[in-house]
Amino acid sequence: MNIYRDIAHNGLWKQNAILAQLLGLCPLLAVSSTMVNAVSLGLATILVMGLSNLAVSALRSFIPYEIRIPIFILIIAALVTVVDLLFNAFLHDLYLVLGIFIPLIVTNCIVLARVEAFAAKNPAGLSAFDGVMMGVGFVWVIGLLGAIREFVGQGTLFDGIEMIIPGATALQILPDDYPGFLLAILPPGAFFVLGLMVAGRNWLEYRANERAKARMRIQQAAASI
Repeated sequence: MNIYRDIAHNGLWKQNAILAQLLGLCPLLAVSSTMVNAVSLGLATILVMGLSNLAVSALRSFIPYEIRIPIFILIIAALVTVVDLLFNAFLHDLYLVLGIFIPLIVTNCIVLARVEAFAAKNPAGLSAFDGVMMGVGFVWVIGLLGAIREFVGQGTLFDGIEMIIPGATALQILPDDYPGFLLAILPPGAFFVLGLMVAGRNWLEYRANERAKARMRIQQAAASI
């Protein structure tokens, strides 16, 4: 259980692919103009990461070390193709909006990094869990980024939800006469918001480290008495 807890903590926070490692910025900045688009791409990424980690871990004994990277990419590409076809078949309107960014999951550094760093060296169950947790860490960051940009940019949340749930409508948070803030919707706005999120995470980590050092000093002082 400690192993699974550590994997979850690493994926969600400590080694978060975006906030800590700054990976996968291309889809993050391009697709996160609305919360629905961001979370949809994130869910597709979770599916690919979990399955690719599982497949690579199960086959790692049969993959020659010298050609492992091309084989990893072939496995990831096959799974991305399946996800791409599923989106096209069942969520066609959303598929048209996300466009090329679903196939580009193949080149996402997050997926290949976890396959190489974890799945190729660990059992299938742990590898699949690691892929899912890393994907969930990606989803909550890109979802929050999309929500902030959509709220500031146009005063709504869940714009485009009708592409997933027919008949549903976006939630209008600010008044209808809100003029919007174009910069928040454009890619430069994503850079600004992401920078603030990274700064916030670093500040929280700094505070946590300072508290840990303070507790250690108190324990050392108590032990010396």
